[in-house]
Order: sequence, then structure tokens, then C-alpha cells
Amino acid sequence: MTVTQATGWLVLKFGGTSVSSRERWDTIGELARKRGGETGARVLVVVSALSGVTNELQAICEGDDMAARGAALAARHRAFAAELGLDPDVVLGDRLAVLESLLAAPAAVERPLEWKAEVLGQGELLSSTLGVAYLAAQGLDIGWCDARDWLLAEPMPNRSAWGERLSVNCRREPDPELGLRLAACPGQVLLTQGFLVRHPDGGTALLGRGGSDTSAAMFGALLRAQAVEIWTDVPGMFSANPREVPDARLLTRLDYAEAQEIATTGAKVLHPRSIRPCRRAGVPMAIRDTRRPELPGTRIDGGAGNVPGVKAISRRDGVVLVSMETIGMWQQVGFMSEVFDLYRRHGLSVDLIGSSETNVTISLDPSENLVTGNVLEALAADLAKVCRVKVIVPCTAITLVGRGMRSLLHRLSDVWATFGQERVHLVSQSSNDLNLTFVIDEADADGLLPILHAELIRSGAMPVLDAGVFGPSWRELDGALPPRPAPWWDGLRERLLEHARAGTPRYVYHLDTVRQRARDLRGTNAVDRCFFAIKANPHPVILATLVEEGFGLECVSAGELAHVFRCLPELSPSRVLFTPSFAPRREYEDAFARGVTVTIDNIEALERWPETWRGREAWLRLDLGRGDGHHAKVRTGGVAAKFGLPLARFEAFLQAARALELRITGLHAHLGSGIEHPQHWREVYGELVALADQVGTVESIDIGGGMSVPYTPDARPFDLAAWRAGLEEVKAACPGYQVVVEPGRYVVAEAGVLLLSVTQVVEKDGVHRIGADAGMNALMRPSIYDAWHGIHNLSRPADAPTRVFDVVGPICESGDVLGHARALPVDTEEDDVLLVADAGAYGMVMANTYNLRALPAEDVIE
Repeated sequence: MTVTQATGWLVLKFGGTSVSSRERWDTIGELARKRGGETGARVLVVVSALSGVTNELQAICEGDDMAARGAALAARHRAFAAELGLDPDVVLGDRLAVLESLLAAPAAVERPLEWKAEVLGQGELLSSTLGVAYLAAQGLDIGWCDARDWLLAEPMPNRSAWGERLSVNCRREPDPELGLRLAACPGQVLLTQGFLVRHPDGGTALLGRGGSDTSAAMFGALLRAQAVEIWTDVPGMFSANPREVPDARLLTRLDYAEAQEIATTGAKVLHPRSIRPCRRAGVPMAIRDTRRPELPGTRIDGGAGNVPGVKAISRRDGVVLVSMETIGMWQQVGFMSEVFDLYRRHGLSVDLIGSSETNVTISLDPSENLVTGNVLEALAADLAKVCRVKVIVPCTAITLVGRGMRSLLHRLSDVWATFGQERVHLVSQSSNDLNLTFVIDEADADGLLPILHAELIRSGAMPVLDAGVFGPSWRELDGALPPRPAPWWDGLRERLLEHARAGTPRYVYHLDTVRQRARDLRGTNAVDRCFFAIKANPHPVILATLVEEGFGLECVSAGELAHVFRCLPELSPSRVLFTPSFAPRREYEDAFARGVTVTIDNIEALERWPETWRGREAWLRLDLGRGDGHHAKVRTGGVAAKFGLPLARFEAFLQAARALELRITGLHAHLGSGIEHPQHWREVYGELVALADQVGTVESIDIGGGMSVPYTPDARPFDLAAWRAGLEEVKAACPGYQVVVEPGRYVVAEAGVLLLSVTQVVEKDGVHRIGADAGMNALMRPSIYDAWHGIHNLSRPADAPTRVFDVVGPICESGDVLGHARALPVDTEEDDVLLVADAGAYGMVMANTYNLRALPAEDVIE
């Protein structure tokens, strides 16, 4: 007789938080009944110790206040038994006596590994004993079994004594005899422990921290179960750690290989060792949320689609790098063998490897190694006999995981640029084309994952629109993402289609949206003056509307100045700011002649054109030493940016200005565009105030613009309330200056849409493309910034069935792509009208006649 999937077992594993309250045990009982009934299988429940208990037992194993900690653990379990309505002495008396005897045993003095294994395993034995007594009292047909009677440790070559006792491997091949033996156990549901296995000497051995997942997988593989379900306190695997990246997406379906890589490279929701047994046995796995069992969770099996793209980005801290260098390794036969034999002798497993003619650098993952100071010292001493050794700690490994990494390299330009700002010790691409890892200093890793995750989505490297793989974001599941109001154009579809009939490509601007954004900013008490950066959109009606709303206008060229006064001849020059970059002298002289406020950002202009500046008033733009923003090409501070006077030359500039009697009445810093964190401007103001105090003549402090716009579906709107509060706080502390802002994108981006007509719908090698009558000639941002703009088919119902398309233009450039992998109606056809959303900023103003194609038309509507 064999145990088959149709009539066999279902394995459910519950972690520490899931077994630490009466409510959670009620959930376990309910799920065991429900899942058993749904599948027709007997249920094997695998449990961890109560939350935090293993940490306490670990402290005991290290000799830390053993008696007090042991007493506290006993008291906690007794109290929990009482909470469950059980008699602590009857249910736990024998178990607690074992713990007490272990702590009183002579071995507690030397604390050998076999004693540690026995102590560390008591948490699971206690929790499983409590659980089975409680669920039986609730009427569940349940039995208890000792995992050590079923899971046996297997000796592995080259393992350290620590690994052979506290981080062992087990047999994982399907075993019909095990099924028969378990089938003979009483109870429709059986409950056992995770973490524990039997050592070959008859004692206890452990599967390592997080080993309960592995226990469940081992049971699932041995029984060839219908499935192994890991029930935890999160909805599943995500595209990043959601506690660090709230916009991370739930991964609803993965194949074994991708799940293995994600777990191995830092995702803590599933232990890396747990996947291989199920993969070899063909047993599906699932990660489910104990609190919200209605959620789909993450399913892992061999039938997941082969979807190329980055599925997840993860982080591992505490990584140890060992750099080994010697000229002697060049073409020396056996050098690598000799070096790696030393790691074997010290029981260390190497993770990543990078090599050159004279250097080999490897990483050690602390989750798989006992990487103590003593071990590293001994290793370094042995390595020093054959090479120069440098140990680099602590490091962080940041890994991109997904199929087809090599084919994605061209889409990772922003990722490379971000890492270009950090000290990268090692870059490693896996031979199976499933991951790409960067190792940096741990101190540099904080805050990096949200930036990288956003860049992966923006570039299309992470295909979040593929509903077969990606689910909702953590913010959506957690209720932290407020519902977005419908865009203005959603209620004006017929009107926009009428505009499209007049010809496309065509920009349409909604003045009510422009006014609302302007009033949002003007209503900030701490802001004294607002200048609109007309380079974002110089349409005459928009400029006139903003002037009516109390804005001034910021220009960066003589052409923009002429345009402003041509459109608004009555505008006072005091409401115009001129902030050029590397402009010729005549443009500065023209600006002074017009009477506008002029900004300078270098000392060389004073030295070469002294008469232009002598006796004038001007503002000074400074580089605060860093940039910010959504893309490397829009970060306007730091050594790589051409903008602003570096702080190192500030004193020299002031001396030169005083010699020319040039009076500096304003300080200005604009560090980039698409900045999401609202405290940025508060920080800039604080830094400029300190410098303004040194000048003595400053009246205004211009903190720039760059507020973000929520282009992507799951992006959060800019937190205007936090922005206001930060500015009001810092201005109250430093009230002596006028606060000036100069937004552009924030005011007009969402007010504009680009209307296009479909020209062709084409399939090539499995990629479906929609062609439009304009592309990068009408909207450059996707091509030069990898920018995301929503794309919608106005000619089809909003709820029409969709397919994933690339949307491209007619320009003879491979980069003429408006959007990759967009969900659009499957029946899209020629002459349908496409709407490209949030195109009111840096759209028409950057349009061109490349390929001699006509410029788009422009309309303004109320």
C-alpha cells in the first residue's frame, strides 16, 4: 500500500506568533478542520515554540542567567496553560521537569553541543504539548507525535561539529513506510514539532534557526503530501521586505527555483532549506496568512509560468567578506583548491565569489555559518600563509531575483546608477541567470531598498502588471494606501474623444487642476513666494492662470524671459526669477536690463565678467553636496551635477562678490525632481539659513521645487500636510527670511494628458505591441528617464478584457517606447484613441520634429 496525493496528507506549519495566544490556537483548530475537509486529507500540524522562547533558550545555552531565565520560561508556559483553560501541572508537569533537570545537569557547566540541542528543543516540545491538549479539549480529533521518531539527521561531509548537531540535514526522499506508520497514529489531525530531529547517536539534533519550515517540508516530502502550507503572520512572499518597502507587491505564484533564490537571499518568510525537499518530491507549497486566511497567499510549484523579469529584491545583513590577494595565484595550478580547503577545515560554507588575476573575494552568510570572531581569526591566520587577507565586516548583500537577469541589464541603468553612489565591494551574477547581487557596507544599506524597488518598477524590469505573478501591494493589503480619487479626465472621456477627432497627437490641459495645485501650495503659511518653473510647461494660458493665482514665474533662458513678457506684458519684473545654467553673458545682461531677479551659481562668472555684476543684487545658487529625485538625470546636486556653487568655494565667492559690491539677497538650492520625502525642503531651509547668517544681506531663501507626482498606480500622492508642517516648524525656529519655492511638475503634470491614435497592433515573437501616431517625438520622458505614464484606451470600456502590450511610437529608434508591459484592452485596434496620463509637465515643451514629424497640437479646457 502506498500513500497517494488524493487520499494522503496535508501539512500545515504554524510559527511562533501563530501559537502564542488562545485566539491563534482557535484559528489553528479551525484551519485544520477546514483544510482537511476541503482536501479530503489527514492533516499534520507542525508548530514552532512560543514567540521569543527560542531566543531565551539560546541565551540559556550561552550561560546567561540560566536559573532566572529557566524559571521565567516555566512561569510563562504555566500562565499560558491557565489562559487556555488547562491544568498546568497535569499538562506541563513532565515537560517542565525535563527543562529543570537539563539546567541542573552537570553538562550545564560546560554546555556541550548535545546539551544545547536538548535545551533548544524544549520550546517546541512545550508548545506542541500545550496545543494538542487545548485542541483536544475543544473537541478536535487530534493526536501528538514526537518529530524525532520520524525525522532522522543524516551525516554530511565537511560539516563542523556545530553544524552536525545544531544545523543538520535530513533524509527527504518519499517514504511509504512513514505514511503507513503515521496512518496508524490515532486522530484525524496529528500535531508535531518543528526544528527537532533525531541524531544518529539517539539524542536530539536541530534543523537550525527557522527549522520548523524545513520540518514541515521534510514531512511533506516524505509523505508526498498534497501540499505543505506555511501559515504565518504575513500574506506571503513579497517583491521586497514590506516593512522596509511598503510598496512591495505580493508574489502570488512562483516556481521552486525563484522561491529558493528569494528565500536564500534574504526573505525571512520561508526558510531556504524548506524548498528543496518539496521540489524534489513535487509537493506544492503555499505561504498563507493566519490572520487573513481568505487572502490567496503565495503558491510555489513546478507549474508556474516562466515570466522573465525581477520578481524580488532582498537584503541580507551581517555578511562577512574575505578578500585574498597575491600575485602568486596567477596561473598557479591548485591555488584555489588549497584556499577553499582551508574554509572546509573551518566548517565554513562560501556563498558568493568574485575573482581577478590577483584577487579572490568571497562572502560568508552568517545564516549558514557559525561566523564567530574566533573562527574568523583562525581562518585568517591560515589564509595568511598563502595570501594577503582582509576581512570586511559588516556588509550587506542586496540581491535582485528573477528569470532572465542577463536580458534585463539594459533596463537596470538606474539601479547601476544608485549603486554608483555607494562603495560596492563585490558584484556577482549567478550562472543560472536567476540573481544579481551587490555587496556594500552595511552602514550604506539603510533606505536603499525602497529606491531600488521603485526604480525596478519604473524601468519595467519588475513586471508588476503581470497578474499571474504579482498581487496587491503591502500598503493595499494593510489598508495604508488611501484610495486615489478618480483623475479629472475619467469623467470627461467623451469630451476628450471629441478633441481627438480634431487630430492627434494632441495635448489637453485641465485648468481647474492647475488652479487646485497652485492653491495647495499658496495656502502654506510658511511659504512667502511661489515661482512656477515655466520650463515644465510654458503654455500662455497656464502662465496667465498661475499669475492670477499669485505665482511668480521662474525662467532659465533669455528665450523664456522673452516668452513671459510677450505673453504677460503687464507682469512686474519683481515677479520673475532668472535661474540659468552656463548661460552666455548677454543673457545675464538682458535679465538685469529687464529688472528681474538674477541667480548666479559659480565664481568664474564674477571673475570673467566683473562689470556685468558690479554694484548689482543677485541670488546665489548653492550645491549642498548631494542630489535627490526619481532618476539620476534629474538629480541636480552633488559632484556629478553641473548646478550650484560648491560649499568649499562659498567663502571665496563672498570675497569676490564684496569686491564687486555685488549684494547677495537670496540663497537658493534645488537638489532634484520627483522627491518623495516631505522633510527634504525643511532640511534644505535649515542648511541655507546657517549659510545666510554668514552672508548678512540675505532676505530670501529659495528651497527649490521637485515635489513628486504619483505617476504609477501604487504610488502615494505627495504628503503636502507633512511638507507644510515641516516648513512651518523650521521657519518658526528661523523666522528671519522669506521662504521661496519654485515648483513646476507638481503644478501641471496631472493637469495634462496626451491623446494619440492607434496605428497598428502587432505581435512579434510573443510580444504584443500597440503602435501610436506619436512616441518619443511627442513625449520624451519615457525614453530618457524610463518614466512611467499611465496609458489608457479611451475608445474601449474601462472594464474590457486586457492583454499585456508594449506601447510604441513611429520614430526610427529602438528607444521609442511609451510604456512596457501595459494592460490594455485585448481588442484594441486601429484608430482607437489612447490617453497618456500625467503628461502636463515636460511633455510638449520637450516635443520635437525628429523624423520630420509634426509637433502635437495643444488644447486648454476648464
